[in-house]
Amino acid sequence: MNSAASVDTVPSWRNGVFIAYAGSGLIFATWVSRIPAIRDDLGLTPGQIGLILLCMSLGSFVSVAASGLIVLRLGSKLTTRLGISIQTVGFMIMGLGATVFSETLVVGTGLVLVGLGTGSYNTACNIEGAAVERALRRHIMPRLHGSFSIGTVVGAGLGALAASQHVPVLIHLCVMAVAVFIAVLVGTSHYQADKLLSTALMVDVSGVGEGRQKAAAAKRAGKAKIAAAWRDPRTLMLGALVLGLGLAEGAAGDWVALAMVDGYQATPALGAIGYGIFVSAMTVGRFAGTVVLDKYGRVIVLRAGAALAVIGLGLFVFAPSKEVALAALVFWGLGSALGFPVAMSAASDDPEHAAARVSVVSTVGYGAFLGGPPLLGLLAEHVGVLHSLLAVLGMLVVAFFLTPVVRKPKYLDDTGMVRPRDSVES
Repeated sequence: MNSAASVDTVPSWRNGVFIAYAGSGLIFATWVSRIPAIRDDLGLTPGQIGLILLCMSLGSFVSVAASGLIVLRLGSKLTTRLGISIQTVGFMIMGLGATVFSETLVVGTGLVLVGLGTGSYNTACNIEGAAVERALRRHIMPRLHGSFSIGTVVGAGLGALAASQHVPVLIHLCVMAVAVFIAVLVGTSHYQADKLLSTALMVDVSGVGEGRQKAAAAKRAGKAKIAAAWRDPRTLMLGALVLGLGLAEGAAGDWVALAMVDGYQATPALGAIGYGIFVSAMTVGRFAGTVVLDKYGRVIVLRAGAALAVIGLGLFVFAPSKEVALAALVFWGLGSALGFPVAMSAASDDPEHAAARVSVVSTVGYGAFLGGPPLLGLLAEHVGVLHSLLAVLGMLVVAFFLTPVVRKPKYLDDTGMVRPRDSVES
């Protein structure tokens, strides 16, 4: 275990990161579970929904693209707290736009803020989670992302309940946003990655002076590592892998509820339940992921997952009934479960470059997760919501063939130490 993290403090640190991941999932599911209600309140077409979703995606992409530098400047603890604060304000504005003002522009403005808070928040969580995983020296990233899925399950369930009871969108969003805000403030009080990152950066700049000179040199070292990560072939391949699997997860989040309503004439409450089934399957897959990965290895497990996601998505689109479509969501969810966590673990295999490479893979992955679904809305204008999801299949096929990139480099052992000779994970 890293000497900078004591044995006594790691459990509370791990639990704090679990809270942050769960809060992110709860926020996300709260929003997507009420998309049908917001659509009905504002009288939006699929294309208009896609444009509104693009507001959140643009904010998120700007935030996640700068997230590596933001974390280096503010630290993952402050970045997480700032992100959840911005998201809370954005949720309140979005609720006002949907319920009080009935104005699409206000909803879009709120979503821009939610996106700005989400991008850097999620990257900071991944950097913190990778640091915990290295401190524990065992796989926990699937379970951290599983806590995100638990958050989405709870959020989807509460969203379905709120929809069935006709709870106003404003009240629902505000209550959930404030609750998550308080929980994340408590959880981040146990973060430790900032101390470890500062130590790593200072090693690179030891001997360059004291005070501001050393801090400036550390900042330059951090920027150099991020620039190098953007040129690293393996990191970029990991980003491409997450591009496909992240799109599969993001498309489900934004469009499953509407696809159930529009494609299978389901009620809005059943649409929310459909999304709940998807994220429940993801949760099971992520919590089982540690055992499966230890037994079969990253490549085989991820390849099987990509194939299962293709089968589930195809069956969902062409299901003969809503019951079959709901069953297909189980396969889609299980197949998409491990893409993000395994890619983040692979990006952090080398502790010296972990923060920079995780930020790069996060940028690409969340770009797909948040940016792809709005573009599907534009496609849905021409082919319908259900058939627009077929565009995701192509990216999943690409991800299937890219799965070997998650193999651990042969010069590193399980703790990130250099090993000149060893076998490569299959």
